[in-house]
Amino acid sequence: MSKLLIAVVEDDESVLEALESLLESAGYAVLLHLSAEELLASDRLHEVKFLITDVGLSGMSGIELLRTIRARKTDIPAIVITARGEPALRQAAIDAGANHLFLKPLDNVRLLQAIEAARQ
Repeated sequence: MSKLLIAVVEDDESVLEALESLLESAGYAVLLHLSAEELLASDRLHEVKFLITDVGLSGMSGIELLRTIRARKTDIPAIVITARGEPALRQAAIDAGANHLFLKPLDNVRLLQAIEAARQ
């Protein structure tokens, strides 16, 4: 059985590396990108089964990325992460199709639980 491939889009390299370590230790395969545009240009995009994206990316935002991904692959579960907790941002993430929105710093246990719940 192949591992679930999770794409992580985050422009903070320390957060990106921490998420890679967490997800790999939980048994997931991880595809890392520093920008939305980088992920969209990836030749592995069609393999991605789950998306974790930061909202505040340089270039295309994480919410715009999620809208674009949803337009191409409507069934892909997604988690949006952000350092900002405004209600309008939470609503925008939900409207774009996010299963969850988490504030930084991330609660690793809740993040892993949300990934499993979204896959059900």
